[in-house]
Amino acid sequence: MTSAARPDADALLTDHLRHWAGRRPQQRAFSHVHFPDPASEGLHRTLGWRALDARARAVADRLVILAAPGDRAALVMPQGLDYTAAFLGCLYARVIAVPLFSPRLPGHEGRLAAVLADCEPACLLSDSTTATSVEAFVLDHALPVVPVVPVDRLPLQRFAFDEAESAPAPDDIAYLQYTSGSTREPAGVMISHANVVANARQAIDAFVVDPGATTTVGWLPLFHDMGLVLSIAAPVVGGFPSVLMDPVAFLENPARWLRLLGSYDGTISAAPNFAYDYCVARTDPAVLDELRLDRVRVLINGSEPVRPGTIDRFHTAFAPAGLDPATHAPAYGLAEATVFVAADADAAAPTTVACDAGALAEGRVEVLPDSEDAALLVSCGAPAGQEVEIVDADGDVLPEDRVGEIRLRGPNIGRGYWKRADRAFCDPEGRLRTGDLGALHDGRLLVTGRLKDVIIVDGRNHYPQDIEETVQSAVDLVRRDRLAAFGVPRADGTGEELVVVAEHRRDAEPTADDAADAERTVRAAVSARHGLRLGALLLVPPGTVPRTSSGKVARTAARACHLDGGFGPR
Repeated sequence: MTSAARPDADALLTDHLRHWAGRRPQQRAFSHVHFPDPASEGLHRTLGWRALDARARAVADRLVILAAPGDRAALVMPQGLDYTAAFLGCLYARVIAVPLFSPRLPGHEGRLAAVLADCEPACLLSDSTTATSVEAFVLDHALPVVPVVPVDRLPLQRFAFDEAESAPAPDDIAYLQYTSGSTREPAGVMISHANVVANARQAIDAFVVDPGATTTVGWLPLFHDMGLVLSIAAPVVGGFPSVLMDPVAFLENPARWLRLLGSYDGTISAAPNFAYDYCVARTDPAVLDELRLDRVRVLINGSEPVRPGTIDRFHTAFAPAGLDPATHAPAYGLAEATVFVAADADAAAPTTVACDAGALAEGRVEVLPDSEDAALLVSCGAPAGQEVEIVDADGDVLPEDRVGEIRLRGPNIGRGYWKRADRAFCDPEGRLRTGDLGALHDGRLLVTGRLKDVIIVDGRNHYPQDIEETVQSAVDLVRRDRLAAFGVPRADGTGEELVVVAEHRRDAEPTADDAADAERTVRAAVSARHGLRLGALLLVPPGTVPRTSSGKVARTAARACHLDGGFGPR
C-alpha cells in the first residue's frame, strides 16, 4: 500500500477510523473470540471497518445528548467489540473515556469504586449483559446515580451527533488511563488525542514491518495501557486487524492464546513476564503439534524488569512449534508515557547483560565476561521516537553505565494526573519523572527497578525482583512470581531489614517444619547471593500477596499489610 492511501501525518484516531471505513469498508477490522465452555475452540465475532465506525458513531450520538465535551464516560463492560466501539465513540463525541472493567471482575471492587468517584463520570457505558450489575454496583457503593448506557442496544441511525461540531483537537484529553497502583493509589493520567496517536505510531515503527501482513492478538485487558494501545490504537492507526480475547479465557487455558497466535501471519502480541511462565507450566506438550508459532512476528514482554530465565524457558518449551527466539521483544513503558518507551525489537534474540552485582548495588553497570554470580539484566532496546535520560537525585544527567532515575521527553508524554496538579509529573526541564531506575548501556535501556521499591540496607541498594528470583529459585514450595520482598524498620531502629512474603504452591500444605526449612534455605541463598541477612520469610496461602489490576505484585501494599499484621504476627 502506498503512503497516499494513508491518513495525513497529523490525523487523530477518529480520522484514521473514518479513513479506513471509507477505504476498506468490508475488510476485517476487529474480532473477538469467545470461549463459552472449556471444550470450545472459540466463537469468532468480527466487525469490518465500516461496521466498527458505524457502531462508534452510534455511541457518540448517545453521548452528545448525555454529556458535554470534556465530561467523562466510564467504560464498565467486558472485553470485546462493544468495548472497542464505546472507546472510539467517546473520542468522536469529545467525551473523555475512562477505560475500566465490569463490576463482575472479582477482587477489584474497591478500585472500581474509587476510580468512579475520582473521575466523576456523566454516564456509564456498559452492555446488556452487565447493565443491571453496574446499576446495582453504583447503589451499593453510594456513588452518584448517572445514566447507564448498554451500547449494544444503540440504534445505528444518527440524530444528534454532528461530526464537524464534535471534531476533537489534538490537545484535547482523549482518555484517563488509571495507573495500576503498584506503588501508590491509582491516579488517572490525562492522555491527549495527539499523545495516543504518537505512541501508536512509535509502537508501529518499533514492531510492524508490513502493516498489510500484520495482525495483533491480545488478551491483555483493554483498561490496561498496553492492551489499549496495542489492541485498539495501533490497529486503528496502522489499518491492520486486531483479534481480542478475554483475560479470563487466557488464564483458563493459555493454549487458546498460543493457537490464535498461529492463526494469522505476522502476529504481534504482548504479555507480562508471568504469562510466559504460565504458558510453559499450563500448556500440555501434546498441544505443540497443533501450534504454528512460526507465524509470530513479535511477542512483547513489558515487565519491570524482564527475567532472562522466563525468556529461556518459554523458547525452550515452544521452539518445537516453530517459535523463533528473535520474536521475543523485551520492552519498557508506563502509563504516564501513554505506554511504549523502548523496545528491543531487533531481528535477533534478546540481549542479556551480565553485571557485577556489587557495582550495581552502588549504582554502576560493570559488565562481566560470564554470567556466573552476575546480576543479569535484559536490554529493553533503544528509545522508540522519544528521548531517554538517566539522572541523579539532583536531576543532572548521568553518563552511560550509571544507574539513576529514567526521565523522558516525547510527543507521547501525558498531560499530568487528573485532579492532581500538586503531584509532580515533569521536572523543571520538562522531562517526565518515571520513578523507575535504570541505565543506558551501548545506547540501550537497562531497567533495574522501581525507585520506591529499592531496599536500602547498610547503605547499599538492593532490587526486590532480584531477591524474589533468588527466593523462588531456592525453594520449590514458593509459587513463581507470587512473592514480595521489601524492607521494614529494624526493632532497634538502626535501619531496615529484609522481609519476604511468599505464597506457597496450591498443591502444598506446608507444616511449621516445612516453613522453618524453607526460611533456613532462603536465608542461606539470600546471604550468599546478595550479602543480605533475611529478617523473615512468611509463607502465606495462594492469593494472599496483593496484586494490581494488571497482575503486578503490589510491594508497597504488601509491606503495609505486613506492618499492619495482615500476614500474621510480626
